Amino acid sequence: MMDLKLWLSILIVCEMAESMGPGQNWLISVPPVISVLESSCVVIPCMYDYPKKGHLWKKRPGYWRRGDDIVASNNPKFKVTQEFKGRSKITGIIERSICTWQLNDVRVTDAGPFYLTIEIPRFTSYTFSKDTVALNVFQVPEPPVMTIEVSNKVTATCKVTHVCPTSPPKISWSHPGITTTTTKLTKAWLTTSTLTFTPEEADFNKPLNCTVNFSDKKTAEGSVLLVKKST
Repeated sequence: MMDLKLWLSILIVCEMAESMGPGQNWLISVPPVISVLESSCVVIPCMYDYPKKGHLWKKRPGYWRRGDDIVASNNPKFKVTQEFKGRSKITGIIERSICTWQLNDVRVTDAGPFYLTIEIPRFTSYTFSKDTVALNVFQVPEPPVMTIEVSNKVTATCKVTHVCPTSPPKISWSHPGITTTTTKLTKAWLTTSTLTFTPEEADFNKPLNCTVNFSDKKTAEGSVLLVKKST
């Protein structure tokens, strides 16, 4: 799992790095707003740069804040407030200028705004108070997008976007068959389940359903009618 988190942090900020400066100023790249389903999780991508002045500091305590409360930290010196304890953690490597963090079991009250503070020992500290991240927490999941192709076999897809690749939604089908599931990064994370089976006469003119389960707490369902192809 640690390899996945490191890969996630690096992948999700690689495009951000192109817009960062050469280390002459304090800069950060974070999305200003992320929409997330209540009770699911969210990974907040983040990358920063700082005036290095010829030094690469190996130890850099960092923490995310909401007002005076610390909501995530990479150092036990900075205590996470009770409301976020056990739900929030920095998954990026601060010393590599990756400040990505993950919040689990998102609540409506987790709207933010959140911002990052970096402390560099014997050098300085800096708070990105003007570069905040807000969460738009919605309570009802959107239905998945479905497609279907019918020939000798049925090939159906069920797609859903989300913001937590470390815990993607689970997709199940109302009909047995061979299923494959993939997750990839587009504008958001997209999880796709593909179902393939050989239909029988009794399968036609009936709905084919896919159910999306978010963190075992909320579900959404999509449906398409299985129609026999004209000959």
